[in-house]
Amino acid sequence: MSIIEKIPKVYKTAYLLICSWYALNYTLSSIIEWQVFRPYNTSVLWNGLYLLEALCIFIALTFLYAYWLVKYKLVFQIVGHVCGLLVFFMITSYLSYYFDYYLDGLVFFDDWKDYMLNLLSWDAMRFYDQYIITVAIFYIIRYFQHTQRKEQEKSELALKNKEIQLALLKSQINPHFLFNTLNSISTLIASSKEKARKVITQLSDIFRYALDSHSGEMVKLVDELEFIENFIRIQQVRFGDRLKYVVKVEPECMNLEVPPMILQPLVENSVKYGIAPKDEGGSIILTVKKLPEGIYFEVSDDGLGKNAHKVHDGKSSGIGLKNTDKRLNNIFGKSAALNIVPREDGYTVSFLIPHVEYHNLEHRKESDIVDLTN
Repeated sequence: MSIIEKIPKVYKTAYLLICSWYALNYTLSSIIEWQVFRPYNTSVLWNGLYLLEALCIFIALTFLYAYWLVKYKLVFQIVGHVCGLLVFFMITSYLSYYFDYYLDGLVFFDDWKDYMLNLLSWDAMRFYDQYIITVAIFYIIRYFQHTQRKEQEKSELALKNKEIQLALLKSQINPHFLFNTLNSISTLIASSKEKARKVITQLSDIFRYALDSHSGEMVKLVDELEFIENFIRIQQVRFGDRLKYVVKVEPECMNLEVPPMILQPLVENSVKYGIAPKDEGGSIILTVKKLPEGIYFEVSDDGLGKNAHKVHDGKSSGIGLKNTDKRLNNIFGKSAALNIVPREDGYTVSFLIPHVEYHNLEHRKESDIVDLTN
């Protein structure tokens, strides 16, 4: 790769724009001088071309000089640019004198002195501004590059933090679920080996699903329901007829994509805090249906409800519901937050995902979702 190819495109574009601007100025001024002040003296046009070529070279050198100075402290940069401005003024003014005066026979020291004294007026600004404009454009580009880089770093950091957060959420949910599942298996080993083998098979499916969920891929609702079904079957071994499970899912919702293990903490809390402490047990109803505003998910039980010693209101020591609420917020926004309704005869936990969110999340990973709550 050549040196020119290594130069960022924005600097190349800025350089071409500056040179084009001065090319237009030099062309117009040379034509006016050729037609009005020095009629048909073609040397005027050539002198203008030579000065333009020299200026384009100096602009490129000024960019390089500013790039070198920016590595140092601000005070050194200011001093360096003051010196650079003086050097730029001396060189460009001498070249202007050479082409406009020296070549016309004004070669004596007094001629040069008069020319330089005239430049001490506002006429000198045409030399100063060439350097000042070039340096100003360089620093403007640097500022926007710095701002863009900061925003990019901020976005990358936010995404990494989100991935870490999601991984932590899952790592908190999975052990809680596995702990309860292993407790259920332990009650079977002494009483029925056949049932124990069956539960172990179900547990292997649960392990596989839990491990696969760490990939961050969204899963189909039908797979999430199968995972919940395995969990309930294991719990039914423990609670027997005291635990009933009803699924009310509209067929057209089966292929919807959802975050893995998003429903399990809701069902687990119903079992642990609603049904398990109740002597006669109870039922858990899982409902998924389409509404005009989005997809509605609901887990309802007829357990102890408000009378539970540890209600699953998201403020208990259990972290399942709190983590689920955070995941829903992080993925779908605040509109998908959990809605928890306590009753005397149980609890209802629900959330709604707007249709537009499903359209935007098609074929995406949970770890790729930017925090929509900001």
